[in-house]
Amino acid sequence: MGIGAMIVFIAMVLVAGIAASVLVQTANKLEIQASTTGEETINQVSTGLGVTGITGHKNGNVIDYAYITVQPRAGSGDVDLAKTYIEVSNSVKKCVLIYDSTAFNLRSTIAGNMFQPGFYAMDSTHFGVIVLQDADSSLSSTYPIINQGDIVALTFNPGLANSFNGLSPRTAVWGMVQPEQGASGAFSFVTPASYAATTVFSLY
Repeated sequence: MGIGAMIVFIAMVLVAGIAASVLVQTANKLEIQASTTGEETINQVSTGLGVTGITGHKNGNVIDYAYITVQPRAGSGDVDLAKTYIEVSNSVKKCVLIYDSTAFNLRSTIAGNMFQPGFYAMDSTHFGVIVLQDADSSLSSTYPIINQGDIVALTFNPGLANSFNGLSPRTAVWGMVQPEQGASGAFSFVTPASYAATTVFSLY
């Protein structure tokens, strides 16, 4: 009787120990998963790009060049522009643009003119970058990483035949700048009713 009771007691202790081990292991996994999910959620909510302005250049009676000024949102983590894409539509056609590393330019090359043709040498499926502010030199043509305090202009060519063949007056335009992770920078505007004598227009 005593030996049998001891065997049963030892078996109960072993079962309880195994159960406790499984519970502890499961709790650790849940804690790790919850922590990871929380970090990803925070990054997804806080990270992103904000569009602060859009400027266009007139050629004839259409806008042929344009750039979108963006900067990280408050509290945003690093954003890799090489993994970012731009969607833009003239309400008739929609273009999706990806980064062109050959169209990367530093602020020192601006020389007072944001609309130099060399800044807009990319095709209708790509956008370029002009660095306006980058105190920590985090942006390069190979690794265009934008972080807090950085401001860049994303250049594109609405004047190309494979794009919109130019933006005419009174054209409704909308789109977004979508980073790899986080919130997109949305924009919407209507081009001016007339392109008069002015060459450069603030569109947004």
